[in-house]
Amino acid sequence: MAFEHIDEQLQARRGASLFRERRCIEAAEPRRINVDGHWYLNFSSNDYLGLAQSDALKQAAADAAATQGVGSGASPLVSGHSRSHKELEDYLCEALGRDRVLLFNSGFSANQALIQTLVPKDANVIADRLCHASMLDGALASGARLKRYTHNDMEHLSRLLSQSEGDCLVMTEGVFSMDGDQAPIKDILRLCQRHQALAFVDDAHGFGVLGAQGLGSAELHGADQASLPLLMATFGKAIGTSGAFAATTEMFYDYLVNFARHYIYSTAMSPLMAAITLRSLRLVREESWRREKLQQNIQLFKTLSAEHGLSLMPSDTAIQPLLVGEADRALTCAEDLRQAGFFLVAIRPPTVPDGQSRLRVTLSAAHQGEDIKQLVQAIARKAQDGA
Repeated sequence: MAFEHIDEQLQARRGASLFRERRCIEAAEPRRINVDGHWYLNFSSNDYLGLAQSDALKQAAADAAATQGVGSGASPLVSGHSRSHKELEDYLCEALGRDRVLLFNSGFSANQALIQTLVPKDANVIADRLCHASMLDGALASGARLKRYTHNDMEHLSRLLSQSEGDCLVMTEGVFSMDGDQAPIKDILRLCQRHQALAFVDDAHGFGVLGAQGLGSAELHGADQASLPLLMATFGKAIGTSGAFAATTEMFYDYLVNFARHYIYSTAMSPLMAAITLRSLRLVREESWRREKLQQNIQLFKTLSAEHGLSLMPSDTAIQPLLVGEADRALTCAEDLRQAGFFLVAIRPPTVPDGQSRLRVTLSAAHQGEDIKQLVQAIARKAQDGA
């Protein structure tokens, strides 16, 4: 039979407890989801500010639907770039202090476009070892020399920069999606400046959450366009909508518009979604209480976990990983917690390294204190039972 490797690899994944399946969410609320007719407290969502299912954003969607088209109808360079797209881009330019912004349908697409397009084959890409798959795939597709430094290890990064000749792109996440810790942005930018390297930050999990106005890692660390000329973030997490953006210089913008195949040959984001996203961004800046409540929930979870003897990975963000170890054990823990009314997904290889499967607890401003207390108590009971 042709393509026998497909069935072989699927069987191997099943045998290693690594097979992946989707679950259909039948209904959703800010803190709960309904799966297969059962309601669960949801601790697996990246909706950090509780906006995705909020009445405020639902009303924004209804208001926008009265004036905005549902589909863009074409790529941005044909007839798909509308006033709502321009208004969203202009808002981000002003808020972030960047020359230009480009919108994408996903963070994966944005990362692929930026890295694959801007980096020539004779250049170097130096990436944190825990960078997102989309960043690594973009680097590999560019044909450049890819090097990876030990996670958040500035001595290793400095050494690799010293050994690299020619153009060099250094890339990191602002908040790492599986570990929840943050990159030392200021140190990375200093090293880039010293070695005349280009800095690129994927701030998917920091944008909307970090900084006084929720503008992410760039705002938190005072990284302007001169020091950080390539910034990507998504709308599908704290902002509560979908899509992504790249904020950059005029020159890089022009180059991407003319050469980035992911941008040129993709239908533009829905103008309706652009309008809703703009309203959400304004809500993020106006309603600082959402970030304050999220921080309270993070501290409550960490405090209660310590009191119950739970060993968390080091993180001060909404991503709080509980390391379990082997994939089969992580699956069992997740299923036991679902039986107790909590929706948590077991994160397994190849998303994380072998032997580092985990329960990735994600907290939201929508969670109530009692939700968090019940979750920690349930995890502690499972730990005591040896689950």
